[in-house]
Amino acid sequence: IVGDRGPSALDWAIMRDCPEWGVTVLQANGEMDAGDIWAAETFRMRLTKKSSLYRDEVSDAAVRAVLAAVGHYCSGNFKPQPLDYSRPDVRGRLHAPIRQADRAIDWNRDDTRTVLKKIHAADGFPGVHDTLCGEAYYLFDACAEDTLRGTQPGAIIAKRNGAICRATLDGAVWIGHLKLKTEGANEQPGNPLSATSPPPARGRDCAHSSNEQCGLKLPAVLALGEHLADVPEAPLDLFLPCTGETCRDIWFEQKNDVGYLHFDFYNGAMSSEQCERLRAAYLAVTQRDVRVIVLLGGADFWSNGIHLNRIEAAASPADESWRNINAIDDLARAIVTTASQLTIAALQGNAGAGGVFLSLAADHVYAREGVVFNPHYKGMGNLYGSEYWTYLLPGRVGEARAATLTRDRLPVGAIEAREMGLIDGCFGTGREDFLERIARIAEGLAASPDYSSLLREKLARRERDEREKPLDAYRAEELQQMKLNFYGFDPSYHVARYNFVYKIPHAWTPLYLARHRRIACGLQVARLSNKLPADAPSGLAESSPGN
Repeated sequence: IVGDRGPSALDWAIMRDCPEWGVTVLQANGEMDAGDIWAAETFRMRLTKKSSLYRDEVSDAAVRAVLAAVGHYCSGNFKPQPLDYSRPDVRGRLHAPIRQADRAIDWNRDDTRTVLKKIHAADGFPGVHDTLCGEAYYLFDACAEDTLRGTQPGAIIAKRNGAICRATLDGAVWIGHLKLKTEGANEQPGNPLSATSPPPARGRDCAHSSNEQCGLKLPAVLALGEHLADVPEAPLDLFLPCTGETCRDIWFEQKNDVGYLHFDFYNGAMSSEQCERLRAAYLAVTQRDVRVIVLLGGADFWSNGIHLNRIEAAASPADESWRNINAIDDLARAIVTTASQLTIAALQGNAGAGGVFLSLAADHVYAREGVVFNPHYKGMGNLYGSEYWTYLLPGRVGEARAATLTRDRLPVGAIEAREMGLIDGCFGTGREDFLERIARIAEGLAASPDYSSLLREKLARRERDEREKPLDAYRAEELQQMKLNFYGFDPSYHVARYNFVYKIPHAWTPLYLARHRRIACGLQVARLSNKLPADAPSGLAESSPGN
């Protein structure tokens, strides 16, 4: 909201249960966040993760506010308003940076909602510092539990699919992810790891030793390992209706002849085990009495492909990479070869790398208007990629465009994705509107008098493609390249993955983004190969043949 200032303004808004927040476009001056105001937009707050608010409401409000500010500037007669706290419509305030002491959970005093607010306000970074099983951890990825109860607040009372359930004063909460606090780590904003406390050597297995200073955000059950040996599992049938709040990452709903399969994985990362569970769930759905299957992914992410943190934590990252890529390939193949239903990938949230190509395995692909695609792998140490992308992507956009997308490594908005044929359509700025329209599309397909002919055409297309080149051949070619990435002499993938999971920034902006540096690099190469004189002006590089 107007007047809210400071690096922790949204954190405080979540912690204080503010009903409304917003985005302000202001003119820079000598004081942080205190310049003249060009535009402002507000939105209703949800009780959810800070990272989710940033990806949804904050991003949408920011776009609206920037467009309004541009309009005001172009009008030529708009005068920005100075920040004046005496005005009744200025409801914000200057906030101090939030500290771990402010976030700390008092399990004997804080009710469930308070615990959720504290963890939500720190989700993404830095997490909430707490002690579990005698070790210091940061807590992430919380949700409420409406049924399970414990007698001692803070005690771990159950586990499910990588998450732990902890009793609260008036109920229970699930904690999905933990990060072991590293020695010497500080809580400076934007500095997840202390410079004096580097990450461990690649391949250290966090699951087997809680004393290892891993600093990796991992599923809570994996992070705590043997400490949870006596904690009971609390399984949940994905086909049973669930009316209350609880922890579930895969679940199914059926309405008439349409089945909706949800898979909401933290940050869109899909581990080997999650891919295997999702494939089993999908195959079970294909055996149900439905004519159309809608793959809904999660609210914030549809999928971002393989789980790099789980891979980094494995005893052998190369072996786990191989297992993970084969597990997601098996899932993609199950979707591509579905013979008894029509399938729709409905992207409420973003998709990246293998997650993009997994969505293309469906017969129809639709996205919400604000969704962003990153249909490439090369930024992860020149990773080649799989998920049958060499079959699915050219089939959608053609060979030339597929080569451009995977080479240039740039994000693609939903509207651009529709225009190039990557997806079939995009609509709905809000999730509710998007899901309503997806339901209408799916119901229309299921009830169509042409349903049988559409299914026959799909099968004929698949048989024709299989005769031309079998799916196994695409997979074998992709995995041959992936094996070199995982086990070959070039460590680029392992280095890039390590830097990614430990949030080590690039030393410089990559050339595929910093296009101005390509000119300088081309000039230097030309000089080294004696194609240009040493004193050639820099402008020659731009016009010289071959650059």
